[in-house]
Amino acid sequence: MRIFEFPNKFSKQSTSNFSSSEAASTSKSMAQDRETLKSSVSKSLAAGAQHLSAQERNLVHLSSKKLEGRQRQITATIQIPRSLESVWQILTDYDGLATFIPNLTKSKRLPHPAGGIRLEQIGAQCFLNIQFCARVVLDMYERFPHELGFKMVEGDFKLFQGAWRLTHLGTEEHPVTQLSYELLVQPPLAMPMALIESHLRSNLSENLTAIRQRAVAFAR
Repeated sequence: MRIFEFPNKFSKQSTSNFSSSEAASTSKSMAQDRETLKSSVSKSLAAGAQHLSAQERNLVHLSSKKLEGRQRQITATIQIPRSLESVWQILTDYDGLATFIPNLTKSKRLPHPAGGIRLEQIGAQCFLNIQFCARVVLDMYERFPHELGFKMVEGDFKLFQGAWRLTHLGTEEHPVTQLSYELLVQPPLAMPMALIESHLRSNLSENLTAIRQRAVAFAR
């Protein structure tokens, strides 16, 4: 599964009849189309972030770091006025995550050969009538109630692994959980790194805000 596909304007048969000048012109036109699409997608990602209120956007702190090659380390953090246990319960509701996480179209437990926790997730967004989607199969590592690690064993990335980290703040009477999401990611060469990084950062703002809203609404 590819994370996005550009429209194929010409069939293989028709392009075989082109002269070299026509082929060069077509190649230039398609390259321009790709650049236009990249620009439009970037604008759409930025516009998507505006769906969150200014106050909600300020709740999520994002950082990214360029590592070796095409690897990126992305971190997102939010504070939730609920206990560690309440937030943990939401994160580990694996089959229910797609019901409230934006752009997550599927989240399902799969059989694990060693009896562990294996999860299939599919995320999707639509820009300019083109669907961007990615599938990952993750092995989860639970260290209740402070860390929920994950590592891709199958999927559309070269590398996709990290952890949710929960830190207790506040008091027993007024608990606060600091929730951090740490991701190490490397897309395949077919995926533009700048677009993937922007896409992930935008999604993380929405996802962490959705988790906070879920915790506040349902955990008492």
